[in-house]
Amino acid sequence: MSLASIAGAAVGALAASMYLDAKFHIRNDLRQGPRKLGALLGMRYVAQKMRENKLLYYHVLEDRADTAAGDNVAIIFEDRQWTYRELFHAIHPVANWLLKDLGIKKGEVVAINGGNSPEFLLIMLALEAIGASGALLNCNLTGNSLVHCVKLSTSRYVLADRDVEKLVSPVESELKDAGIQTLYYSPSFVETLKDTEPLPKERRTGLDPTATANLLFTSGTTGLPKGTIMTRARPLLLGKAVGGYLGLKPGQRMYTCLPLYHATALMLCTFPCLFTGATIVLGRKFSHSTFWPDVHRSKATHIQYVGELCRYLINQPPTPLDRGHNVRMAWGNGMRPDVWERFRERFGIECINELYGASDGMSITMNANRGDFSRDAVSVHGPLWHLMNRDERRILVDPATQEVIRDKNGWAIEAKADEVGEIISRMDVADPDKGTPQYFNNHSATVKRRIRDVFRKGDLWFRSGDLFKEDSDHRLYFIDRLGDTFRWHSENVSTNEVSDVIGELPQIEEANVYGVLVPNAEGRAGCAAVIFKEGAEKMDLAALAAHCLARLPRYAVPLFLRITKSMDHTGTFKRQKEKLRSQGIDLTAIKKSGDDQMYWLPPGTEAYVPFEQKDLETIKAGQVRL
Repeated sequence: MSLASIAGAAVGALAASMYLDAKFHIRNDLRQGPRKLGALLGMRYVAQKMRENKLLYYHVLEDRADTAAGDNVAIIFEDRQWTYRELFHAIHPVANWLLKDLGIKKGEVVAINGGNSPEFLLIMLALEAIGASGALLNCNLTGNSLVHCVKLSTSRYVLADRDVEKLVSPVESELKDAGIQTLYYSPSFVETLKDTEPLPKERRTGLDPTATANLLFTSGTTGLPKGTIMTRARPLLLGKAVGGYLGLKPGQRMYTCLPLYHATALMLCTFPCLFTGATIVLGRKFSHSTFWPDVHRSKATHIQYVGELCRYLINQPPTPLDRGHNVRMAWGNGMRPDVWERFRERFGIECINELYGASDGMSITMNANRGDFSRDAVSVHGPLWHLMNRDERRILVDPATQEVIRDKNGWAIEAKADEVGEIISRMDVADPDKGTPQYFNNHSATVKRRIRDVFRKGDLWFRSGDLFKEDSDHRLYFIDRLGDTFRWHSENVSTNEVSDVIGELPQIEEANVYGVLVPNAEGRAGCAAVIFKEGAEKMDLAALAAHCLARLPRYAVPLFLRITKSMDHTGTFKRQKEKLRSQGIDLTAIKKSGDDQMYWLPPGTEAYVPFEQKDLETIKAGQVRL
């Protein structure tokens, strides 16, 4: 064979391999690898750290403090900052206060209630350093929800930031009656702590990697919050895995204004930065007026987002601070399709790194998006990935009942390309609690997430509660929370899809879609609570209806419209729907809750008109066929 023939064959083989890689995402799948292998390597790493008695971030900081890397900046918060060496030494006075003044025992859980601050982080790290655990309370809670979380955690103390005293003080007496003492901290209080005596080593040795490191609480949108256990091993594993995936290193800076009591800021920013020696730029809380000034001032290279934060930013008038920053990556979850490219283009961010995961879940996916192909997706999973990861599947479910759809033989049905299905993860039948999400002192809630006899008799799987679609090009898209999808006219309606369509209109500040019960009708009808942008209060409702009718099937077009001035959110900008659902189309209940206005789209019409009591009575009487 001639040299030219060999060269031609090589070029042909290379072209063929490039075609196959582009079509089947072979290199992408190899990079993601089999999750069983990742879990095995993680266990080996934890076993090594156990042998070394270095399972904590205290040990990470201790090792760094003794080197030149100790001079690197660990935390920036407003006009204050700490190097890694300063952070390590700042832990000791706080830990000695906990140890000597409060008598905190090894393995004890202590509730921490505060907004973002270095003091919050110091208390959490100090508890870890003496072998105790932190119950990280949502600092927006008050009343019964707050008392419930504290009691559930078994804490003897609530260490509360002085800034949340107004929310905590009304329940102090109730907590005291239950044997729980409330103590307030502040920067000035922490400065008074001067005891730098070395901490007892026995508090950090012989630790169980499966024991509780911290409790993270669910949002409580479907009932009182549950405490999700973060095990001792998980912070170190997440710091290593996420830090490695993002390529974090000293000199890089990640800005987050998301709450430290939530998994996103804690597990996906704080731990990875501390593990890799990068810098945490901590914002007190999200505000569109301070976000970009903070990012510019801190020279952040990464920003963290979640939920509707990015929508709030693009809804603000353009400013010179939109560009000229150092950010090359936005890292987070919940970036909606109608925001994705607008956000990238306006702020000039090279990579949108979208992830899916939950503190009480087993599945995690990531998509470092830099172009059109994987835009809006949470991951790209080719055939090789599916072959290597048969412990994760998508199955068909009934969104109305949330029951698994089974075939004639009683087995679950795997979702095909372009079918919406719930992600489930295989569990160890012999030891179902090993390595799986657990709710603290609430095993019944833990068990409810499990399902048996899925593909064969006796198998056991964990339900994510989230719906996804994978298209024919192997792109995976988040569709909705299972409880948020509703059925109308025998069709399934995704609240996220409808919200995205409404959000395309420039007059809309925010849209929150949910299903409402309607007298004499099966299923739930769509209702959209919307906030108009300032100056758009008199938006043409016929144009809104026309837009929805043009972009959505008729069954998905919201039958009802609720115009409001404000929306309830969780601390991580997830829209609250429970109150809206419960009020439904009850005009009396809606009027009591504020000045919201209700409209509807009567059958056969193409414009929203006011929804009045006479209309509701007509529906109740069965005189309108919806």
